[in-house]
Amino acid sequence: MLQHKDHFHGSDLEKIEQVFGIKKEDITSFSANVNPLGISGALKTTLGEHLDAITRYPDREYTKLRQCIAAYTGARMENIVVGNGSTELISLFIQTNRPKKALILGPTYSEYERDIALGGGVSLYYPLREEHQFRINVEDLCGHLHEGLDLLVLCNPNNPTSSAITNSDMRRICDVCLQYGIFVMVDETYVEFAPNEAQVTSVQLTNYYNNLIILRGVSKFFAAPGLRLGYAVTGNQDLIREMNTLKDPWTINSLAEIAGQVMFQDQAYIQATKELITKERDRLFDVLSASSQVQVYRPSANFLLMKILKEEVDAARLFEHCIKKGLMIRDCSTFPFLHAGFVRFCIMLPEQNDRLLAAFRELLEIP
Repeated sequence: MLQHKDHFHGSDLEKIEQVFGIKKEDITSFSANVNPLGISGALKTTLGEHLDAITRYPDREYTKLRQCIAAYTGARMENIVVGNGSTELISLFIQTNRPKKALILGPTYSEYERDIALGGGVSLYYPLREEHQFRINVEDLCGHLHEGLDLLVLCNPNNPTSSAITNSDMRRICDVCLQYGIFVMVDETYVEFAPNEAQVTSVQLTNYYNNLIILRGVSKFFAAPGLRLGYAVTGNQDLIREMNTLKDPWTINSLAEIAGQVMFQDQAYIQATKELITKERDRLFDVLSASSQVQVYRPSANFLLMKILKEEVDAARLFEHCIKKGLMIRDCSTFPFLHAGFVRFCIMLPEQNDRLLAAFRELLEIP
């Protein structure tokens, strides 16, 4: 198992308060990767009107919620499992699949390895190469797949590299995995931010592959991490039955059930989010690409990975410089295969992004 160092997560604002003496209310988090628009106005209104829903148990089958998710994603309703955030569903899938040996595309989110280890399995990493802009070489990855593996784990778009795999490449990967009896778990937490979402999402592939499961949630795109609402899509009905058997009943509360039905149908909010992220992502990438002191990698998600090239500045120094201004970025030296020169920051509102660029300019030569 790779060793993961301690770090400040995007949710660790209380810890930041203690260490730096800054009130969490005064911190703009570029580390949490959450939609800067906040929750939609339609959701605020609806929840306020349905508070009495907590006096009733939710539908045990979550039928209306799954119907909304099916309409939103294009998946079949019978292929959808809902849970208390994608984290619960990852754990449920690992408990059900029980992989002895997994291959994880890295650098990436550390909880995959943790859940696999808790289930008694071991994890190997297939590294995304900096010299390839952290983009996958599909044929090389397929050459590393073999019968000794039980599970392949992919985050798409990937955190923290913001690189993405197209669904045509995913089809090639699934074909090889099917040949070797390998299950494929794809975390699509950030896929709705992708400029070409239809070309990235693998949801439609679940209609053709029974060795594929897609995981999503509402924490990032819909700015609702506290709602704890996630869903999985798979065409493997045996897997769905096993997961539902293991899953505790009513893990999604009544308000989250209602919220999901509202969010997935709020087209105005969805479109406003996509327009904001696309415009600001392109702007930040263009500005930073013009600097000789940093390197940025073309992003597909709502965050950018940046390598600091200036010798006397590293991720820890840039993090401390920014946090003292109330701007929290992510030091990426804690991720496997990255080092002390890498940071990650998400896309916020234009004026907030301007503040971050101004802070960067004080240490780095940014145009």
